[in-house]
Amino acid sequence: MKFRPCIDIHNGAVKQIVGGSLKDAGNAAVENYISRQDADYYATMYKKDGLTGGHIILLNPPASEYYDATKAQALKALHAYPGGMQIGGGITAENAAEYLEEGASHVIVTSYVFQNGQVRYDRLDRLKKAVGKEHLVLDLSCRRRENSYYIVTNRWQTFTELRLIPEVLEELSGWCDEFLVHGVDVEGKASGTEEELVRMLAAWDGLPITYAGGIGSMEDLREFARISGEKLDYTIGSALDLFGGKIPYAELTEPVK
Repeated sequence: MKFRPCIDIHNGAVKQIVGGSLKDAGNAAVENYISRQDADYYATMYKKDGLTGGHIILLNPPASEYYDATKAQALKALHAYPGGMQIGGGITAENAAEYLEEGASHVIVTSYVFQNGQVRYDRLDRLKKAVGKEHLVLDLSCRRRENSYYIVTNRWQTFTELRLIPEVLEELSGWCDEFLVHGVDVEGKASGTEEELVRMLAAWDGLPITYAGGIGSMEDLREFARISGEKLDYTIGSALDLFGGKIPYAELTEPVK
């Protein structure tokens, strides 16, 4: 179990938002924190502290008027820490290799491989051919509906018909190196993790998984370590003191006690 740092970029600025609040219309989101620092400031910090496998997420779609500014921030972070971070947001088979060339260790993909609620295996094949399984992370972020967790796409706005269950993890593991899973309903709320989701992910014995969502205190983190059996990596955004929260970043560079 290790801490995976994050850099979320929205409207050209490093931000932390309430995950379920993101809307393409008007580039709107409920904001927890807007940084005065550019993305490369955080990437440089993560590099100095030896943190690997974190993720940079572009929260504007390519059609947004802010997309170019958001992408420029993302590239600054990649250049500051080449090989040290993953990147997601608008990734396709056509542009994935570009981000690896700019310094990303992996590309993170969701919406491109899900269409009309179904997995597009042809697109998975194209991504695998473009960058290799070893450079691909599938984002299986999910929201709760009818007592199950369903994968959501389009910056967490659209439900697919695909339930996130161990069989799906097993099936998709042939195309990627690891998984990233946000518990979107608790993302950005620092209200505790999606315990049922965490237990399910930890029970699957397969590829590395990074969990995000709801860890709001060191007590929450210790509980996450307990219920996951320390089998999952984790990321913390809004609750981190770097982004206006209460969890000391310095403590996360040490083993959880």
